[in-house]
Amino acid sequence: MLSYRTFQNADPPRILQLWGDSGLGRAAIQSRSTEPFEISNYAQPYFDPQGLILACDGDRVVGMAHGGFGTKADQSGLDQSVGVICAVVVHPEYRRRGIGRELVSRVEEYLRQRGSETLYAGPSLMNDPFYFGLYGGSRPSGFFESDPLAMPFLTAVGYEAVEKHGIFIREMLSGKDPTSAKVVMNRRQTYLEVSEKPQRPTWWWFTRFGRLDCLQYQLKFKKSQETVAVLTAVGLDQYIPVWNQRAIGLVDLVVTAEYRGQGFGMTLLIEVIRQLRQDLAGCAEIHSPETNESAMRAVSGAGFERVDTGIVYRRRESP
Repeated sequence: MLSYRTFQNADPPRILQLWGDSGLGRAAIQSRSTEPFEISNYAQPYFDPQGLILACDGDRVVGMAHGGFGTKADQSGLDQSVGVICAVVVHPEYRRRGIGRELVSRVEEYLRQRGSETLYAGPSLMNDPFYFGLYGGSRPSGFFESDPLAMPFLTAVGYEAVEKHGIFIREMLSGKDPTSAKVVMNRRQTYLEVSEKPQRPTWWWFTRFGRLDCLQYQLKFKKSQETVAVLTAVGLDQYIPVWNQRAIGLVDLVVTAEYRGQGFGMTLLIEVIRQLRQDLAGCAEIHSPETNESAMRAVSGAGFERVDTGIVYRRRESP
């Protein structure tokens, strides 16, 4: 008999089994332990069991949907006016029975009851309460285009694509680093500074990167020590069983406004790759919003190749 209920303390192993059996593709980790889910989901200070809805066939968890909330503009806490469906998973044996639709409906009800006015499907920057490091690789960027079931399903339950992110990979153990006259000039006048965290980490940073193995790289001018560009590197060892190699995620590439368009973003990416190569990682992954043309150029110029697209969806308003 199929039934629906909210998360209980004994559920993590059952959810792990469902996750592994559901064929979620290259975007999802494969783990024998519930620990990554504890770190990124259940141990979050704002985790609410009521927001994680399970479909069960007896004691077996055969489907799940998990909702949470966006982040305030100052990154100091949750913004409950923005609701996010972070995951929808149904076991292959139980698909096309209306289970996914029912799970989404129940999560939407939970989010609306707690004040959400705008609903998204697919976590992304600042709207990423859960699954950081579990789905999406270096960071959550919606649901991946390589999952052929995601778009038809979300469209059918009332969502439309509103944001796309390019997913890029750079193989690090073979090939030469790209270069140009601009990159050579930038390298001569800058140096890399490495730290374990930003100077002023926010609540949002601590609840995401603060739980993972990461380093921040700053590209600075040699003469003035002024920061030109910043990038964070995140360990992705949990993806080794999926990608068959050790990977590093590169996130939050930011170039100071007055220095944009001068090749500093590409220079920083190339210099970080050179540093990380010493750690024997096989590849680096980075995401970039398609709307950020300068970032897309920097990523491509640094030798990354596009392998997928992350899509964020928003609930269509009722007519």
